[in-house]
Amino acid sequence: MATVAKSRTGCDVSGLLITFEGIDGAGKSVQAEALRQWLEAAKQRAVLLLRDPGTSPIAEQIRRILLDRTNGAMSPWTELLLYEAARAQLVEECIKPALALGKVVICDRFYDSATAYQGYGRQLDLAAVMQANRIGACGLVPDLTILLDLDVEVALQRKGRLALDRLEQEERAFHERVRQGYLALARAEPDRVKVVQGDRAVGTIAAEIRQLVTAVLGG
Repeated sequence: MATVAKSRTGCDVSGLLITFEGIDGAGKSVQAEALRQWLEAAKQRAVLLLRDPGTSPIAEQIRRILLDRTNGAMSPWTELLLYEAARAQLVEECIKPALALGKVVICDRFYDSATAYQGYGRQLDLAAVMQANRIGACGLVPDLTILLDLDVEVALQRKGRLALDRLEQEERAFHERVRQGYLALARAEPDRVKVVQGDRAVGTIAAEIRQLVTAVLGG
């Protein structure tokens, strides 16, 4: 099975980091859970499913601040730094220890979300966002990133208008920029970021993702 390369993580670890990305409503959480169940059923390696931001107690507190709809005055730079702070806590408290034990870590979002949402969506300086990403991820780079791509209109219809969080309630143009940001990332890093069309049956999407993961795991 594949191991996380030292050049990729900056430390000696034996696990695997798989991340899911996409605009809100693309189906990331459903597919991340499906992959967890499939890997656990195979009983080849221990699996840990996380969400970013969140999972650890400190990161969950930051998540609540970030998604609170009453925090409309939040600066885009504050938003970025809060996401990176939550990510750093998640990495140090949960991801690195799991990788060191040889686990497959599945993360629902990671630093590519910051590039897409704060870099492209908020239109912050991309170089500054990527520098912040390196700090927030503590040097980690995913072995595989699954990008679930979906038309914005379809995604918005899936989410509806009830109980939307602070970012989900942004205007359509914002979500269009985020989607294009993700696709730009996939073009820039095709070996790591794999685009999976999210407008198909859940089972069909899951089967394609299993093929991609199997290739990374070495069969």
